[in-house]
Amino acid sequence: MMLWKEISMEMGNGTTVQEFTLEGFPAIQHLGKVLFLVHLLAYLASITGNAVIVTITCADSRLQTPMYFFLSIFSFFECCFISAVIPKLLVIFLLGRQTISFLACFIQAFVFVYLGAAGFLLIAVMSVDRYMAICKPLHYPTIMNLKTCFLLVTACCVLAFILITGPLVMVSQLSFCGPHVIPHFFCDLDPLIHLSCSNTRSVEMLAFVIALLILLTSLIITIIAYSNIVVTIVRLPSAKERQKAFSTCSSHLIVLSLMYGSCVFIYVKPKQRNRLNSNREAALVNTVVTPLLNPVIYTLRNKQVQQALKEKMCTLKISR
Repeated sequence: MMLWKEISMEMGNGTTVQEFTLEGFPAIQHLGKVLFLVHLLAYLASITGNAVIVTITCADSRLQTPMYFFLSIFSFFECCFISAVIPKLLVIFLLGRQTISFLACFIQAFVFVYLGAAGFLLIAVMSVDRYMAICKPLHYPTIMNLKTCFLLVTACCVLAFILITGPLVMVSQLSFCGPHVIPHFFCDLDPLIHLSCSNTRSVEMLAFVIALLILLTSLIITIIAYSNIVVTIVRLPSAKERQKAFSTCSSHLIVLSLMYGSCVFIYVKPKQRNRLNSNREAALVNTVVTPLLNPVIYTLRNKQVQQALKEKMCTLKISR
């Protein structure tokens, strides 16, 4: 409550913002119930798929390896990430309740941006892990031990927090004189910045630089890792092994392309006032499409996971 009062007192022009209105998708709002059902099914499927990955990784000792450890953490991030956005979108579609309090808006923005940043850093770590496993198999067990895995995940979380805290604090101290309609279906930094009547040049540039740093750094690491992986795969003697490896890599790269492509489109451009509407469609890729594809692409197509799931299902049936 003290934080809320401090933020409200810091608003310029004596204006205290109590709530914002999320515009959602006004052009198709008349299809609210249909959209609610579609997004609800996608949300439940995403949560279920990612929760299965976390559960089966913890339950099966054969999957307690660095690769599945990172995947389970990534799946947990995905569950939290979409849960920060989709439930409010479902309320907008079903009940038309588009208002969100000032404090809730900034909490949503923090959770969304923080988990997004941590997720991209974790993707870079996962790429390095795959590079070590495929290209440096003799050194892999020694380097990628449990302690190293925990340190890498902790580093992703701490670094993401450090990087995104500054812009969020700066945005929370801006003045919002009206209108208070956010042209988006959730609270994100860019729509909030462009809604302010303060001078936003410094915070805009800071947000742009940090987005560029996170996205391009993780992208470069991922590209270098997968490039080396592809070179190693090409040198495999068996055509069957090469085909299997390329199939897995191509699936991963499709998901990564969707994630990086949509986020670069949304965040890595200094001026976005004329493109906020198109950002909504791009944001749907990150909040609906990729969380739905990730469980399928990363693990549920994996034979080890399929075998573990079958065994757990058989055990449950026998216990009944």
